[in-house]
Amino acid sequence: MDFLNPRALRWKIAALAAAACCAVAAVVGFLVHDATRERGLRVGTDRTLTRLIAAEREYDRTGRAPADIDVRSRDELPEPLARDLATFVGTEPEPEPETGAVTGAVTESGPPDTGAYATWYDADPPNWFWMWGAVAVADDRFLVVRDDMSTEVRSLQLLDRSIVKSVLAALLFVVPLAALATEPINRRLRHGARTARRIADGDLDARIGTAGRARDEVTEMASAVDDMAGALQRKLENERRFTADVAHELRTPLMGLVTAAGLLPEDDEAAGLVRDRLRALNALVEDLLEISRLDAGAERARLDPVPLGELVADVVRRTGTDTRVGTVDAEVVETDPRRVERIVVNLVTNAHRHGAAPVEVTVTGARITVRDHGPGFPADLLERGPQRFRTGASERGRGHGLGLTVAQGQSEVLGARLTFTNAPGGGAVATLDLTPHASAA
Repeated sequence: MDFLNPRALRWKIAALAAAACCAVAAVVGFLVHDATRERGLRVGTDRTLTRLIAAEREYDRTGRAPADIDVRSRDELPEPLARDLATFVGTEPEPEPETGAVTGAVTESGPPDTGAYATWYDADPPNWFWMWGAVAVADDRFLVVRDDMSTEVRSLQLLDRSIVKSVLAALLFVVPLAALATEPINRRLRHGARTARRIADGDLDARIGTAGRARDEVTEMASAVDDMAGALQRKLENERRFTADVAHELRTPLMGLVTAAGLLPEDDEAAGLVRDRLRALNALVEDLLEISRLDAGAERARLDPVPLGELVADVVRRTGTDTRVGTVDAEVVETDPRRVERIVVNLVTNAHRHGAAPVEVTVTGARITVRDHGPGFPADLLERGPQRFRTGASERGRGHGLGLTVAQGQSEVLGARLTFTNAPGGGAVATLDLTPHASAA
């Protein structure tokens, strides 16, 4: 089913829309996350500095720190905070041994009308989400503030989850919408593909049609296919008329030549050669006339119940060739015996003319198989099927290439399927399948 095909155009467009949606969301989410984080750090820094300034004034007035403010020595300060304060006061603290990796945002700040202040954001275990602040109030005495940043951090995490949920919700809307939005284009493309197959199957009157369509790329392609179909139809019709005209024009003088050849002496070698070439020319003209009728679609099958094994054995016997015939559960088939005879004769004649002995004809059920042991069919014939006036390869002998073309046309009139393959052990294999609906298989 096309709707479930992951390689269908609709899903490729939907995937592209989803990728674009995710890319935009990632950029916007990063910018919002970064801006919110910076804002949280500024708010925390301002709040910590405000408490430090108030604590410093209280300490200067009373000599005591507020209850929620610690008074510590330099050695009791966290190492990053001590280092930053040393930078402000111009002294360098003794280095402390490292006890673990410390990461986080360090912000230095000092209002112009106060002493040296330093703040430090601690985001490492075990002190998660704290904004530290310190100010020197005496020799080796510092007021230390530790402000909880959990609210800002949780708000940032909530924002990130909201962004992810919003993106997922948008994808649930965008992907089906993109798939549905491409349905008109897919429908037009499928219609074009079906029409192209009809043209390839011989319906040269089929057209996609572009009336009333917007002039987009699909319409341009449809118009080009219709133009191609029209040109192909004109070319084939000209070829059909030419073939029919040539055959009809040759038939009258050919009959005169056949009549004149009949007056030649029977025992004359030259007369025999003339009669032989006239028979070949007459067969060629008859093939051309038959092809012109097949091309015009004027042929209709007359179906009768026929014992296929007996019919094929009788036809092969009347060809006068050394051909082996075998039957396996041959069926009685509803078909046109005259057309089956024409196909079998052409296949057997082609096998003897272009292949090599032994030639074998096998009837299995409603299927007729003709095999020779020559070089096999050429690759061009296997790929494209029989083509008039082409034998395909020099090793297959010489001829006009009309026998297989006639056989192919007659099989289509019967609604049968004629296939050409090469046997694994060598040799050409032609199979006529008279099973009902075999041509659609």
